[in-house]
Amino acid sequence: MSGPIGVFDSGYGGLTVLKEFVQRMPHWDYLYLGDNARAPYGPRSFESVYEYTLECVEWLFGQGCPLVILACNTASAKALRTIQQKDLPGMDPALRVLGVIRPTTEVIGNYSATGNVGILGTAGTVISGSYPIEIERFFPGTRVYQEACPMWVPLVENDEYDKPGADYFVQQHLTTLLAQGNIDTLLLACTHYPLLLPKIKQYIPDGIQVLSQGSLVAESLKGYLERHPEMEAKLSRNASQTFVTTDSTTDFDTHASRFFGRPVHSVHLDLSAG
Repeated sequence: MSGPIGVFDSGYGGLTVLKEFVQRMPHWDYLYLGDNARAPYGPRSFESVYEYTLECVEWLFGQGCPLVILACNTASAKALRTIQQKDLPGMDPALRVLGVIRPTTEVIGNYSATGNVGILGTAGTVISGSYPIEIERFFPGTRVYQEACPMWVPLVENDEYDKPGADYFVQQHLTTLLAQGNIDTLLLACTHYPLLLPKIKQYIPDGIQVLSQGSLVAESLKGYLERHPEMEAKLSRNASQTFVTTDSTTDFDTHASRFFGRPVHSVHLDLSAG
């Protein structure tokens, strides 16, 4: 039996990662689940994020996905390790769940000449400390500066990311972050933030590079499958993408196309139905 790669996010942001997967590895099948009914995850407790993420991962496994990617920084920060260490051993040992933090942190130091890296993320991601911990593991001595941007996801999800109202919040957080050190590399540690990239570039000095995660995670997944042919053999190859949301399909399809870059047609999932 073969199945699709499961891609999970609390809402729409993971579609920026899926978009890169499809561009680089179009032959696989993908099943995307957005838990829009309970989004955003950023302000929620570790316990809630873990509970919601596990529920969605189990659903994706139930649909035949042998591999699930948490294309959500908050879920990767607050739930991934517990799921990998506590829950997966009691399931099929061949199943895998991967996140977006490690693929980013294991290469980010290669982009910085000064050894000063700035992280822009949700409150949940910043509070977790996942990025400083993981970057220190791969690039000891790198100085990591973080800034929580709680308004950025609502701006994106309410289609205000390219409007004048977004400028205040983008400039505010960039000014605060860049004042902390000689930062030459900024990581958008939330998969929603690439939609704010034109605004972000307006408020940073020349010479600072901005990294979005989609391409980094896609390259990491490609390498992972090359190193694990036993997993690759379990993936179905019909070049299909299926989209599922726990909230309104009409709303999801309208917003999702902006993240994915082309029209999206989703189906509804009621997790409360068991």
